[in-house]
Order: sequence, then C-alpha cells, then structure tokens
Amino acid sequence: MILRSLSQRRDLLARSRTVAMVGASPTTTRPSYFVFSYLRTQGRFRVTPINPALGEIDGVKAYPSLAAYAAERGAPDIVDVFRKPADALGVTREAIGAGARAIWYQYGVIDEEAIRLADEAGLDIVVDRCIKVESARFDSGLSIGGFDSGLISSRRGASLPAMRS
Repeated sequence: MILRSLSQRRDLLARSRTVAMVGASPTTTRPSYFVFSYLRTQGRFRVTPINPALGEIDGVKAYPSLAAYAAERGAPDIVDVFRKPADALGVTREAIGAGARAIWYQYGVIDEEAIRLADEAGLDIVVDRCIKVESARFDSGLSIGGFDSGLISSRRGASLPAMRS
C-alpha cells in the first residue's frame, strides 16, 4: 500500500527499527551519505549500507546486496532506495526476495512498475520522499538539518534581534 498521509508515514517509522540503505555512499557530500549519517546518529534505527563496491561506511559493515544482508541479519523493516529510477525495479525485486516489510523510494526515484510490483507484494511504499526529512519532521528535528530554524523568514518585517557591536 502506498503511504500517502503523514500519519501513515509516521506509523511506518514508529514501528520500524532496521533500514537497509541501497546506494549508500561514503562520500560526505552525497545525499545518501548525509541521510545514512543522520539516521544512524539519531539512534532510532539500525541503518546498514547496501553497496557492492564498499566494505563499510563509518565503521558500519556494508553488504553487497539485500540478499546478503537478509541472510546474515534477517529481513529489513525498510529498504531505502538511493538509486536512479532505472534501477528501482531490480531493487524492488531484491527487497521482496529479502522479505522487506516496506520500501522507501527517495526523492526522484519513481518507477511505476517497481511501485506496482511492491504494492502487489504487500509492501508498505513511500514514494518521492526523503526518509531523513520525514524522520526529522516527526521527531521535531528539522531544525537540526537547517529547516525550521526561525532564522530566515519570508514574512515582511521579520528580523533577527539587533546585534551589538
């Protein structure tokens, strides 16, 4: 089922403990690294990188595939997809094979056939959303990532307190 509402996404995150991040990168300027690092350091999820080119990221063992992850650690609660849309169908097939309960397609990862396959397999599905942003939204942590800081406003007349020299 595609989780369209905030409450559905909140419930998914609340009941989940493990996230297998397909396409996680050790490059600190890549969004997949930022999301991996944020989720891992929040302590709410056990986040594991899935990337055949890596042995580990920040001391966390990487797995070459979802099948290898599942063989050692069991089915992940959420498979977070940081791959191009053309790869989504293959990742979805792997997620189903690994027994994942949900699949989360990051911003821009939209493939109708992959979404349909995940839905037919009974997975919970989140499409075109960022798991970091949604997690921070529900944990009142958007200001940590620079959002909702109150320092920038589009309202006329809004200003910061005067600074003294």
